[in-house]
Amino acid sequence: MRIYWVIILASLLMAGCGTQVTRMDVNETIDLSGNWNDTDSRLVAEEMITDVLSRPWISNFVSKKGHAPAVIVGSVRNLSHEHINVKTFVADMERALINSGQVEFVASSSERGEIREERKDQDLNASEKTRNEAGQEMGADFMLKGQINTIVDVDGKEQVRYYQVDLTLISMADNRKVWLGQKKIKKLVENAKVRY
Repeated sequence: MRIYWVIILASLLMAGCGTQVTRMDVNETIDLSGNWNDTDSRLVAEEMITDVLSRPWISNFVSKKGHAPAVIVGSVRNLSHEHINVKTFVADMERALINSGQVEFVASSSERGEIREERKDQDLNASEKTRNEAGQEMGADFMLKGQINTIVDVDGKEQVRYYQVDLTLISMADNRKVWLGQKKIKKLVENAKVRY
């Protein structure tokens, strides 16, 4: 009889350890920990994109130069208290800006290094008809830089988490700041473990 109960208990324990996965819509808001998440990244990127595309710096540039401005992404620093993958946030902005047709993007310094190596390889190994020459790169007209900051206020099992994202678009020709974007997010996290 004892073995019977051991088998039942073991079966129940094994059944309780199974992994359950539920697929969800990527735009559905789920906030488990109160930390920065995909929803925060999407909301900030959407608001920043709407703002940067509605400002006069684009039309001013196009009227002077006659073509869409080329932008390069500089550093977007995470100065918050938690790990935030800024690459996904920046990628969301790049994609939307490029797809708007109003802005062109220049490859980042790490991407350019890889492309330049490929060009060197083509110079030696590709046919003259398909080879891409060095020295034909597009220069950026503007650099996008920014930072993410947080303030955390804790009292017992409650936290208020405040996120502030600041982005700046700087003219490469004369270092003028042509656009300043800012988005703030504030979250009340209850029954939270104290984290800093």
